[in-house]
Amino acid sequence: MSGLINIDLSKAISVGGNIIDDLFTSDEERLAIALQSRRIEADTQTGQMEVNKTEATHKSLFVAGWRPFIGWVGGFALGYKFIFYQMILWVWGICQAKNWIPVNLSPPPSVNAQELYPIILGMLGLGGMRTYEGVKNVKTNSLGDRTKKESKFRWPWSKS
Repeated sequence: MSGLINIDLSKAISVGGNIIDDLFTSDEERLAIALQSRRIEADTQTGQMEVNKTEATHKSLFVAGWRPFIGWVGGFALGYKFIFYQMILWVWGICQAKNWIPVNLSPPPSVNAQELYPIILGMLGLGGMRTYEGVKNVKTNSLGDRTKKESKFRWPWSKS
């Protein structure tokens, strides 16, 4: 009977051990995977910073000017919606009362700035962060030197 069942016990144990090892990950393996993930993320951010630096120093307005362009478009849209459009409506009503503009002619359309608000608020937030950096004397105009300079400014509510 023993001749019919010829099982190599060492192979069975090694196969079972490999299956268990594949199912369970040790702390060292998890740390190695997390470290590798962080390195990849840091490399990606470093690459993006290099792209941003190259864009900012470019001589072409179409490359270096897109951030200011977004700011100008957002500012114009807000100015039109909340200042100029209200004046246009006021002048439009006066012109219709004096019969200079036909009464059935509608005024120009308003701008729906709803989609622009997240962009404008994000840019204002970045501007606020740059102002805070300027107050703390850590503001730089390049991505190079980031040494901290001691500021004499203290907030009125700060303890030190």
